[in-house]
Amino acid sequence: MRIDELIDIKNIDTSIEPMTKDQVIDRMISKLSQNGYVQDADVFRKAIYQRENEISTAVGYGVAIPHARTRAVERSTIAVFRDLAGVQWGQEKVNLGFMIAAEESASDEHLKMLSKISTFLMDESFRARLITAADPNEIYQILVQEDAKKDTEANISNARESAGKYLIGISACMTGIAHTYMAAEALANEAKKRGMRAKIQTNGSTGVENRLTSKDIEEADAIVVAHDVKVDTTVFGGKPFLDVPVKRAIDQPGSVVDQALEKDTTSSKSTPTHKNLESALGKETKSEEELTGSGKFARAFYTHIMSGVSYMIPFVVVGGIFIAISFMFGIYASDPKSDQYNIWAAFFNEIGGNAAFKLYVPILGGFISWSIADKAGLAPGMIGGMMAVNGGSGFLGGMVAGFLAGYVTRFIVKKTQNVPHSYKGIMAVLVIPLIATFIVGLVMFSLLNTPMSNMIRFLTNWLKSMTGVNAFLMGALLAGMMASDMGGPINKTASAFGLAMFASKIYGPSAALMVGGMVPPLGIALATVLFKRKFTIQEREAGKANWVLGASFITEGAIPFAAADPLRVIPANIIGGAVGGAICMASSITLQAPHGGIFVIPIACNKPLLYIGCILIGTIITALILGFTKKNLSEQQMKQQMAAGII
Repeated sequence: MRIDELIDIKNIDTSIEPMTKDQVIDRMISKLSQNGYVQDADVFRKAIYQRENEISTAVGYGVAIPHARTRAVERSTIAVFRDLAGVQWGQEKVNLGFMIAAEESASDEHLKMLSKISTFLMDESFRARLITAADPNEIYQILVQEDAKKDTEANISNARESAGKYLIGISACMTGIAHTYMAAEALANEAKKRGMRAKIQTNGSTGVENRLTSKDIEEADAIVVAHDVKVDTTVFGGKPFLDVPVKRAIDQPGSVVDQALEKDTTSSKSTPTHKNLESALGKETKSEEELTGSGKFARAFYTHIMSGVSYMIPFVVVGGIFIAISFMFGIYASDPKSDQYNIWAAFFNEIGGNAAFKLYVPILGGFISWSIADKAGLAPGMIGGMMAVNGGSGFLGGMVAGFLAGYVTRFIVKKTQNVPHSYKGIMAVLVIPLIATFIVGLVMFSLLNTPMSNMIRFLTNWLKSMTGVNAFLMGALLAGMMASDMGGPINKTASAFGLAMFASKIYGPSAALMVGGMVPPLGIALATVLFKRKFTIQEREAGKANWVLGASFITEGAIPFAAADPLRVIPANIIGGAVGGAICMASSITLQAPHGGIFVIPIACNKPLLYIGCILIGTIITALILGFTKKNLSEQQMKQQMAAGII
């Protein structure tokens, strides 16, 4: 497919009227609708703004690429907007806008061409020609000529390899249409400037293109992974790589390549690492090999714990909900000896109590061990976790068993790596799991289960006896921790404690924790409604999404607001969450499903209306604190919002 088949001159706008970002988007959508490319403008607009609210489509260089792939598009196309004065697009000034409209069933060829446009924009002279073009016809001709030029260059022998170093990488953005290919192009261009060879694999919406081979990885002098979604980095083996957000690769390809080259030359045998939350917030983090002492231990501990918890959570949620459903038939309705006996209650209790709940501690132990020692650690970890269940040490015992199994297994694997190749198979399936399981089982049986079960019993009895002020303070502490860093280590520490108590059938902490997790996004959402003049258009749009996120117990919806204004947002979140959690535990509210938000409250909570009241109180407090502490928008920002019809 050629570019002249995709771009219609009628969809090119060279207006000189001063406009806001929203007005530009609406104008481009209107053109596409009028010219028959979009059949449902409202649906397409919603899809465009949904993508825009995830992360700004302003990609730097004075360019924005709003895009959507939806059933509302009749024919795939690209609308072009040019404004000499520039349009304020979030934090950036934009002179060129390319609105990509892709059919829901768009062919690979369509999507490849849509992505190809984005690579053109990395050329400074190309952008300058578009900005200074006299009319839509000239813009169209420039695009067609550039397409022909690129095709010609592609046909020139690329086999001629530079004597310089070799850069490889992977790029992957959320939608896989524009940013993915722009990052790849930026890195490739930077390599070309330096006389380096380059090959960047793109994980786009059409699938993997330019796939890296084992030969590429072996020959690479520097590796970059530019991504906003999860990618498989195990293909690099033990080779070090630089992990960055897609936008950084687009904006700062020079520094990215410099760091990648330095990482390779200064690192020894290293394990690929990821920068999940820190990367999302735009923070620099140290790789695992750069950490030492307590920092390295803390990072490893956190990673392994979260690996186990992430696999365990579905079992806890499913089990808790099914047990709660069984109680709806009567407290003793699942017991065949009771007068309340009901076959359905027995059915739900069998699934939840006798299956899911007996599995989640072994799953926790197994996947902690798997995180440390890979597949070889799974069996010893799960068996150790099951021994924790049978021995009464529960959640904490399963966690210890997981770490013990993981490090024991890893030690055995290391010590047996030089055995003859013919024995490798039997070592993996028999010898290593057998020895590791024996050691873990011996330690759990003879040393750990008894003292840990006694500790669990003490903690359980202490929490059961907690009333009044003590319960109030405990609820405030747990919910406040939950609300403090919105999915970070403090949040996860509180969650781990709640899960440990949940395993001991103490359900009060679970209720307080969910209040602490729901209040921040709900409080922020309410604040954007009550105090419109304190939030930008983008923040108010993001606030709408926080209603759903908060109701679903997804605390991370508050992160963008906390990152933008931490001194006001974080204290407001903590105070609101703490008050709601304190009232919750002081009221003896329990929750038998530690996840699920409003969807589990009717069936898993002993006092659902009062519980919803606790959440609402925390939400209102957070919103009011934000309303009283945040400053009003500047006069200029106010005028922009008024012009857009927001206020």
